[in-house]
Amino acid sequence: MVVIPAAIREEIAEHAREELPNESCGLVLLEDGVAVEYVRAVNKAASPYRFTLFLDPLRWSEIELDQGVVHSHVSAPPRPSRTDVENVGLWQGRPYLIYCVARDELAAWTIADGAIEPLELG
Repeated sequence: MVVIPAAIREEIAEHAREELPNESCGLVLLEDGVAVEYVRAVNKAASPYRFTLFLDPLRWSEIELDQGVVHSHVSAPPRPSRTDVENVGLWQGRPYLIYCVARDELAAWTIADGAIEPLELG
């Protein structure tokens, strides 16, 4: 289970709306499975269909907490796409959150070895 407090959910949603028509992306910093901060990142792909997360290396080096990745889907359901699974990279086995702008819905998953598993969201 991963817990995303209402204030952090709103930060994720706000960032996603600001980045339209492209996907947004960022990190949730976690303490014992509870999000304590949302860190905005830049989608270097600048695309409505995929994301390439970029975070200033200095900022990344300051992060000591566990992380999950977050990105938005403009209108597709908040479920990992084939592209998400193929490009999971260092997020394999970690919380993988997707916010759907059109549905105002957040969902969490884990992706490992091509398998997608729902992750309870609190």
